[in-house]
Amino acid sequence: MASIVLSTLNSRYSHASLGLRCLRANLGSLHARSVIREFVVRTPVDTIADALLAEQPRIIGLGVYIWNVVQTTELVGRLKARAPEVDIVVGGPEVSHEVDAQEICRLADFVVTGWGDVTFARLASALLHGPRPLMKVHAGEQPPLADLALPYREYTDEDLAHRTVYVEASRGCPFKCEFCLSALDRTAWAFPLDPFLAELRTLHARGARHYKFVDRTFNLKISSSARILEFFLDLIAAHPDSPPFLHFELIPDHLPEQLRALVARFPPGTLQFEIGIQTFDAATQRRISRTQDNAAAEANIAWLRRNSQAHLHVDLIAGLPGEDLASFAAGFDRLVGLKPHEIQVGLLKRLRGAPIARRSEAFGMRYAETPPYQVIESSALDAATVERVARFARYWDLVANSGRFAGALPLVLDAAPFARFMDLADWLYATEGRTHALPTERLYELVHRWLVERGVDADLATATLAADYRRSGARGRVALGGTAVVVQGTARRRRLATRQARHGAA
Repeated sequence: MASIVLSTLNSRYSHASLGLRCLRANLGSLHARSVIREFVVRTPVDTIADALLAEQPRIIGLGVYIWNVVQTTELVGRLKARAPEVDIVVGGPEVSHEVDAQEICRLADFVVTGWGDVTFARLASALLHGPRPLMKVHAGEQPPLADLALPYREYTDEDLAHRTVYVEASRGCPFKCEFCLSALDRTAWAFPLDPFLAELRTLHARGARHYKFVDRTFNLKISSSARILEFFLDLIAAHPDSPPFLHFELIPDHLPEQLRALVARFPPGTLQFEIGIQTFDAATQRRISRTQDNAAAEANIAWLRRNSQAHLHVDLIAGLPGEDLASFAAGFDRLVGLKPHEIQVGLLKRLRGAPIARRSEAFGMRYAETPPYQVIESSALDAATVERVARFARYWDLVANSGRFAGALPLVLDAAPFARFMDLADWLYATEGRTHALPTERLYELVHRWLVERGVDADLATATLAADYRRSGARGRVALGGTAVVVQGTARRRRLATRQARHGAA
């Protein structure tokens, strides 16, 4: 049995909480009296409560995020009703701001805001050994990163075999984009690089192959970025039969020649960049305190697409203060022209504590009161238009980002990408009345119908979509007009290509 149980509700099993592992690694003498127990948000709350209380803990620490706060609030209520003697400590970005306004903070015994690495350990020691703290809310202490124990030995062999390994070479961000909680950081801080790389080498020796860097600005300090890339290139050279897959978040307008030369050396299927463009509109950028050289960002994305094997996932945000549909559409078309593999269209969210809240009155911003707090309307986008963009985003993910329609997508987008795909999205919703639970085969048939109705040659549409269906890795039967496409396969043999692989095969 453990005195301290650290837990959270991840959005899916493949995710492993880096935050919990940071907390446990820094418990010091309490480490042996602690365990990590992770769940997914779809797990029934009573099942989670049973599992946590079976450990007979004295303290339960819960990581609270925008994706799990609803379920975690219910869980805290259940735990306090069943075991009021157990101290419940909540922490994480969702409870680090607006504490007094949140039911979960009222229900919990203690709240840790901000960095919890050393503050949670100090609180836990006081709860176990006394004296019991009088304050409910504890502001997280931010120590020098060199003073923290690194968390990577907390990943189990099961984690390394089946889950994404989250790592961080730095914390914080020097930029002040108002929609992001990182705008509250004073700067970015780097972990000492030699100990970090030593831990990565140990992870690789234990079998880790899928690494996601959570750094907000991986390419901020080029010398450090270069050493990390060189480290992984050496691993790839030494183990070419089992290369790692790496995910980094890049500043879009900062890609000097030193990094370009290294990026160009990575083989296919090993490198993914998440690039936050968010908006190309200069007035909107100024309005949200975002500094970005759009010309440099475009040139860098074009260079990466032309000269590297990296998979490019680029983000745009709809609903930013003052940005109307025409401006967003122009930015979308501009980005489509750069041909990234995926464009993630997201609606603005009002994260608790983010400075974007100060724009609400001036720009008529109204947000949902429940997570994920998405924008409902603004002075530039009425509620009906926001709903249309939300449907656009969902269908874009199914059709474009999935990689299943790589051949047909140019026929869909033609010379006016946003307008054409919005037309398809409106038509799909009018035809089906839903954005989820659309079978793959049904979606192929619908796209075929729409293309033909919009004047695309029926034979061309049929041949293109048939080739897409066969290439996608699907196994089944799809009717494209009067042509039936059948791809045989058995359940045992069925293995769908990843989205990245489907994009690469296009």
